[in-house]
Amino acid sequence: MKIGAQLYTLREYCKTLDGFAETLKRVADIGYTTVQVSGTCKYAPEWLDGQLKANSLTCALTHYDGKRIADDTQSVIAEHDLFGCKYIGIGSMPGGVNENSLENFVRNYKDASKKIKNAGKLFCYHNHGKEFKKHEGKLYIERLAEEFADDEMGFTLDTYWINYAGYDACEWIERLKGRVPCLHLKDMAKKLFFRKMAPVGKGNMDFDRILSSAQKADSEYLLVEQDYCYGKNPFECLKTSYEWLKSRGLQ
Repeated sequence: MKIGAQLYTLREYCKTLDGFAETLKRVADIGYTTVQVSGTCKYAPEWLDGQLKANSLTCALTHYDGKRIADDTQSVIAEHDLFGCKYIGIGSMPGGVNENSLENFVRNYKDASKKIKNAGKLFCYHNHGKEFKKHEGKLYIERLAEEFADDEMGFTLDTYWINYAGYDACEWIERLKGRVPCLHLKDMAKKLFFRKMAPVGKGNMDFDRILSSAQKADSEYLLVEQDYCYGKNPFECLKTSYEWLKSRGLQ
C-alpha cells in the first residue's frame, strides 16, 4: 500500500496554477510520492503531467467533473491517460443522497462506468455520512454496491465519514474487499459532544486496525485527507499524518 496526499486538504493553496505547482512541490518535500487531485483550479492534463513528473509524483485518483464523466467519458479517459491516472473518481452523489438521486446516478453513470472499465480504469465513488442512511431497510451504500458490478465501480471509502455515521470503518473496508483501491484516511478527535477532523493517529480512531483492514481488502492507495484543520497549517497536518503512517512502515 502506498500513502498519498488528498489535495482537497490544500485547496486554498491551489486556486492558481502557480499555487498548484508550488503545492505539489511542498507535498513532495514532505515525502509523499502520490496525490489525489481534487479541489484545485482548472488545469490542462499535459500541464499536470509535467508538474507531477517534475516532482517525482504520480496521480492515484481524481475527483473529476461529474457531468463530464457522464457526458464526455472518452475525453475524460484520454485526459487521465495523459497524466497516468487509473482511478477516475466522483466526490459525491449529484443532487444529494436520496431515492431520486440514486436512480439518476445509476442511469447517468452506468454506461460511463462500463466505458471506463473497458479502458482499463475504474470509476470510484466517494462516500460521506449520508450513504449510510437506510431506505426501505437497506443502506444507500449497499444499494450502490448492488447496482454496479465490482469492476464497474469502486468505492473511495472515507474512514471519518463512516465513523461519523455510526458505522465501523474496518467492517466496511473488509466488506467491500476488492472494491476499495483508494481509501481516505481521516481521523476523528472527540471532546465531550463535539467531533472534529484530525491528522491520522492523533484522534480517537484505531488506525492500526484500519490499516490491517485495508491490507486485507487489497487497497492500493491510502490517501490522507483533512477537510478542516481548525486554524492549523494544512501542510503541517499532512506532515503529521505522513510521519505517523511512516512509523507504521508505510511510505
